[in-house]
Amino acid sequence: MQHLLERIKAGTLWDFHGGIHPPENKHQSSLTPVVDAGLPPQLIIPVRQHAGPSGDLLVQVGDKVKKGQPLTRYDKGRIVPVHASTSGTITAIGHHTVAHPSGLDDLCITLTPDGEDAWGERQGRSDYWNLERGELLERIQQAGIAGLGGAVFPTHSKLDGRGQLTEILIVNGLECEPYISTDDRLMQEYADEIMDGIRVLKHLLKPKLTLIGVEDNKPAAIGELTRHATDEDVLVKTVPTKYPSGGAKQTIELLTGRQVPKGGRAVDMGIMVLNVATVFAIKRAILDGEPLISRIVTLTGDAFKKPGNAWVLLGTPVRWLLQRFELQPEADQRVIMGGPMMGFTLPHAMVPVVKATNCLLSPTRAELPPAGPEQACIRCSACADACPATLLPQELYWYSRAKEYDKAEALSLFDCIECGACAWVCPSEIPLVQYYKIAKDDIREARAEAEKAERAKQRFEAKQARFEREKAAREARHAEAAAQRRQAMTAAGGEDPVAAALARIKAKQETTTSTAAEQPDNSAMMAAREARKQEALARRAAKAASGDEPAVVAPTPEAPDPKKAAIAAALARAKAKRAAQTAPDEATADTSAAAATPVTEATPSAEADPKKAAIAAAIARAKAKKATHAADENIAAAPESITTEPERGLDPAPVPAEVDPKKAAIAAAIARAKAKKAAHAAEENIAAAPEPIATEPEQGLDPAPAPAEVDPKKAAIAAAIARAKAKKAAHAVEENIATAPESIATEPEQGLDPAPAPAEVDPKKAAIAAAIARAKAKKAAHAAEENIAAAPESIATEPEQGLDPAPAPAEIDPKKAAIAAAIARAKAKKAAHAVEENIATAPEPIATEPERGLDPAPAPAEVDPKKAAIAAAIARAKAKKAAHAADENVAEPDAGVVADADTRQATAQVQVVTDADPKKAAIAAAVARAKARKLAADAALQASPSSSTDKSH
Repeated sequence: MQHLLERIKAGTLWDFHGGIHPPENKHQSSLTPVVDAGLPPQLIIPVRQHAGPSGDLLVQVGDKVKKGQPLTRYDKGRIVPVHASTSGTITAIGHHTVAHPSGLDDLCITLTPDGEDAWGERQGRSDYWNLERGELLERIQQAGIAGLGGAVFPTHSKLDGRGQLTEILIVNGLECEPYISTDDRLMQEYADEIMDGIRVLKHLLKPKLTLIGVEDNKPAAIGELTRHATDEDVLVKTVPTKYPSGGAKQTIELLTGRQVPKGGRAVDMGIMVLNVATVFAIKRAILDGEPLISRIVTLTGDAFKKPGNAWVLLGTPVRWLLQRFELQPEADQRVIMGGPMMGFTLPHAMVPVVKATNCLLSPTRAELPPAGPEQACIRCSACADACPATLLPQELYWYSRAKEYDKAEALSLFDCIECGACAWVCPSEIPLVQYYKIAKDDIREARAEAEKAERAKQRFEAKQARFEREKAAREARHAEAAAQRRQAMTAAGGEDPVAAALARIKAKQETTTSTAAEQPDNSAMMAAREARKQEALARRAAKAASGDEPAVVAPTPEAPDPKKAAIAAALARAKAKRAAQTAPDEATADTSAAAATPVTEATPSAEADPKKAAIAAAIARAKAKKATHAADENIAAAPESITTEPERGLDPAPVPAEVDPKKAAIAAAIARAKAKKAAHAAEENIAAAPEPIATEPEQGLDPAPAPAEVDPKKAAIAAAIARAKAKKAAHAVEENIATAPESIATEPEQGLDPAPAPAEVDPKKAAIAAAIARAKAKKAAHAAEENIAAAPESIATEPEQGLDPAPAPAEIDPKKAAIAAAIARAKAKKAAHAVEENIATAPEPIATEPERGLDPAPAPAEVDPKKAAIAAAIARAKAKKAAHAADENVAEPDAGVVADADTRQATAQVQVVTDADPKKAAIAAAVARAKARKLAADAALQASPSSSTDKSH
């Protein structure tokens, strides 16, 4: 710092970046002395004329005040008072338009002068060197002094300096703004009083060096200051004229060569800068005891007849001043408060003069043309070259215009001194400073809102903390009081009511628990009752199996309904299959050769679970009862009786009057493929059968398998497949009964099913159906391979009656059996409903083949691909069931027995289907015959010859 001081004393000067040289236009007002503007008829005094909050009012309407009397109260911080500019009466207190670029209203005090201009009490101290630092700062604050250079920052707060030591005191007399000459005339006429103010500040701040900066365009002021600056540590420095050299940061750089860091303050560097008018006001406040109630104002511009400088009382209306100095207005006359660079146009002339008012400029249009329309930025960088703060005005403009204030702050928006140099040089005439001012105001407002929200949050948290403390204290008091009451009752020999109530509740709960535990266990009695029921059911089933009681046989009506009979037969077959899985290994069933409905009741094993056996028996009885009831209801509706083969006792296949040839051809082809695969699977698994099956030589009936265990998962899958097939078959019957075109020609001698020759078949759909059939047959064969090894013993058949014995599984899940029964009931109900809706459309009765009873294959003319797919699905299901039965029951049988048994099984199925749809009956008969023939032929090749072989095959 000492080296810097030596360089400054040696006369060294520095320069700052940017700057411009606009026309000065100072001689219009600086050549005449300062005059007194006089006493206006009314004064409008705003209560807030500085950068900070306003003080509280000390006066009311009707109060009489003296000149210099405080109107508002000062307080700690940046609050400075305002004073009465003259003696008079307070006539109004309210909002009025103030000197601000926004043109908004603020609280003002209206004072009507009494004309006496009488001062109030003044307490000047010429011996200021005897005053302490704090007392000096308080006197400056009481006088209402704020920076008169334009920033109006409270001077007492600035001089306090955060406790920092001041190395250099700079008195700013540069006054670089065009047209303004207040400081020039002040320095010319009051240089001695300015020096007295500097001495007060030297006593207060104790700087090492004091510099008075003046531009070289003010020679008269330089001469007067030099003549009165007799102190050795006070230097008058003359600097070149350049705008904005009067800015505080630019003045520091010019006189000291040091730059104030961005976001920093000059006082942190040990430098204090004060305007020359502020120094003069400090002298008047300390030495004379006069508050700040007036200032010099420059009234200039070609529109004034008498331009010049005048002492103007604060609160004087601008209109009165314009009239006083003979303004000659033109159309749309502008009145600018401040200079052409940093000033703003007043909204109207009834705006009062305030502490920051240093100039009233009224130019003509020729003198200062208004700005043209704003144009687009051409990115010429002239603004950046002229900026004295080394900012990027074009970037700040873009972000301020887009309201991206965070980016604008990152580019040091608040370092802008709003000098207007960038807007002056802008070729697009963009009002850059206006954008910056708006952005700063928005940011300040957002910060204020954030601070307010933070304070509200802190108050809320403090309130909640207080509530918590009060709650905790209240609970502690209640707990203490309760403890004292319990102690008092215990001491007095009484019983604690709370403890007694808790004990009663606990005793009641224990009593309820013990009562529930003492309830008798009836599980043994229930098990015994269930066992007796199962024993009765077992005895009844044993009687039926031994022949003492006739077996339940589905009646064969003389003229059954084809559709309903088919449904009843399908239900009976499904029931028989499930009953066979739940019957014991030793039980046998009596079945008539001409009947297609098997026995529906099964005899449970002696070692089976009584509960599960009872559930299975109940399900079987319900199924048989429903099947018999459905058959009884539908007998009267059948159109004609079905002729059977007299000698063989076989059920002849129906010959429908009209059958779709295309469907029959596809169904026959699919059936042949399935039968072939099923027979192939049976051939591969014959060797794995445990023991040979003894057959009845004359009747050749099909024995029933006796599986050891039933896989619940496979049973559920089979039930789902059966539901889907029944639904599709019923839908196909409804759609296709009326469309059967022609009867199917039969083969008279052999009764074999020739392959159909359809006229037109969709190759793509036929291929899909064949692939599906192959996959299903493959799965059936695989299932047969897995289940052959599980066959426990050979099945003994009754030699004379040839009945199918029912299997006796080891364990059956009652829940799954009930689900299967529900599924079967739903299927039967849907199929019966479909038959009832379509009975009226049934075709003619089916003629049977008189000698052989075999169904000839149809010769279709045209085939519907959709219907053929449905028929193929039905045929695949039947083939899968036949293959599954063969896989479970085959164990090296006699070829003739197998052939004869398969023939009768197919005939039985045909008998059932005969009562149903003629089309489906023909397809099912063809499928059954093909399976029987191929199974018999393949079995004959692998088994030894038998005398019971049917020679017709």
